Amino acid sequence: MKERLGGSGRAPKPVFEPAARRASPERQIILGVDPSLRGTGYGIIRTAKPHPQTLAHGTITCPAAWEHSRCLVRISQTLRDIIRQHHPTVCIVEGLFFAQNLQTALTMGEARGAALAAVAEAGLEIYEMAPRKVKQAIVGYGAAQKLAVAKMVQRMLGLPELPAPDAADALALALTHAQENSRYSLTPAKRI
Repeated sequence: MKERLGGSGRAPKPVFEPAARRASPERQIILGVDPSLRGTGYGIIRTAKPHPQTLAHGTITCPAAWEHSRCLVRISQTLRDIIRQHHPTVCIVEGLFFAQNLQTALTMGEARGAALAAVAEAGLEIYEMAPRKVKQAIVGYGAAQKLAVAKMVQRMLGLPELPAPDAADALALALTHAQENSRYSLTPAKRI
């Protein structure tokens, strides 16, 4: 019976080792993802004292003439490359928001799914956070404009230039997650 079920009686090894086991919270590499079909923002920071360090940030852009399927492939492939290059230990993705247009919601869901599949494939723990919570944590106002978020992210990370809006949102996600994990939080990020 043991042979039929796997031989030695030991539990099978997991396909992926959870990333959180590989790094201490003080030295985590956090990937933030702000998914969108035409402009998925990403930002990678390393938690360090006294301030987090930026490893990379940018926007995965797709021309308007591209089919949805081609954009989804670009999002997945680019995120896979970024993960291979920087070895993040955790991912924080922007949570779903209410969309009045059903087509927009479906398109955003497709982009989010492509991003989540690439990240999950790498074995990272994935958390989501509401956009209002991120803005509150970074700017101090839950309905802050994108420019205010970008300026505060630039200041907090000591970036020489203002990051692009989608990249700034992704960096803000990573920063908020780092802040939440550095202190006791009554409302922990939702793991997905």
